[in-house]
Amino acid sequence: MNTLKKNLSELARLETHTYEKDFLLTWEKSDDEIRALALASEALSELHRAKKSLRAFKSGLAISIFRDNSTRTRFSFASAVNALGLGLSELDEQKSQVAHGETVRETANMISFMAEVIGIRDDMYLGEGNAYMREVARAVQEGSEGGVLHQRPSIVNLQCDVDHPTQTMADLVHLKAHFGSLEGLRGKKIAMSWAYSPSYGKPLSVPQGIIGLLTRFGMNVVLAHPEGYGLIPEVVDLAQRNSAKSGGSFAVAPSMEEAFRDADVVYPKSWAPFGVMQRRTPLLKEGNREALKELEKECLSNNARFKAWECDSAKMRLTRGGKALYMHCLPADISGVSCAQGEVSAEVFEQYRIATYREASYKPFVIAAMILMSRFKNYTAQLRQMAKD
Repeated sequence: MNTLKKNLSELARLETHTYEKDFLLTWEKSDDEIRALALASEALSELHRAKKSLRAFKSGLAISIFRDNSTRTRFSFASAVNALGLGLSELDEQKSQVAHGETVRETANMISFMAEVIGIRDDMYLGEGNAYMREVARAVQEGSEGGVLHQRPSIVNLQCDVDHPTQTMADLVHLKAHFGSLEGLRGKKIAMSWAYSPSYGKPLSVPQGIIGLLTRFGMNVVLAHPEGYGLIPEVVDLAQRNSAKSGGSFAVAPSMEEAFRDADVVYPKSWAPFGVMQRRTPLLKEGNREALKELEKECLSNNARFKAWECDSAKMRLTRGGKALYMHCLPADISGVSCAQGEVSAEVFEQYRIATYREASYKPFVIAAMILMSRFKNYTAQLRQMAKD
């Protein structure tokens, strides 16, 4: 519990303004708020490991809205709200009046009468997911101001088209544990690289979240992808500004090999080209299956040109001392295991499999910390109380 005491002391020194605030993008939070979130996540993890109760609410509801498939994030959200003492209800839009044309404004209020938090995953539509979360936020704000809702629930982004803050914050806590501190990240090189996948349409939010967050900590961040697989330009510009401010660096490399050379951390992950996602969104909204099939065929054919973009042992030997930390948000496309050829070789993935599970294990505590910090003015006092009980 020595780490817990240290974290709580450090938390008390940070200036944060997270009470009754949503968590939609990491770059909307101050450096102190990001540091506090990492510390609170670690504290909750340590308390849970020590078999301490994390219960902070006597009652109340947490609502999840998943507009895409999910394993880790879905169960992490459920675990977090249950540990904090909230009940969980998942909105299935096909079984609700949303399927009959009910508006977002109406639905948001109808599900929120006793809600503390709404977690939303909406990553399928470029230009739509984060906008939908903000529409829900405006609706519950209006309901609260109009006296319909006794309290305004907080909105937590469980992944959108722009960012995946619960994942990238879990990645940050994992890196902090690996290097000993957030200060220990300064000067370390991380390769955020595109990798081949036999599927198309994977969201851009993980690589964007990584370059948008880790450039704030003085890391040397290299984004690597084949020509045509770029990210949202505004996020790339943000990463450039962050690195200039933090004293780190940000660069774009044309090959995985160049990105991996002397890297301390590698994060090979497939994503769809920004241009493809722009074309895909209206087709999905229209339900144009034939056009989507043609787009998929075109994209898979283009992906196949870059099968050499696989994280294998030869590329790992290019990293610093051949011992870089491998990271992935999971599930990884593992060559010879989950697919014939994919993002990572079976040999490399197996070597780091437990480490990637540990990386994922921080996510429920990150989500719990986001909720705690948004629902309690003095969340540090709540953590201290948990430690005493």
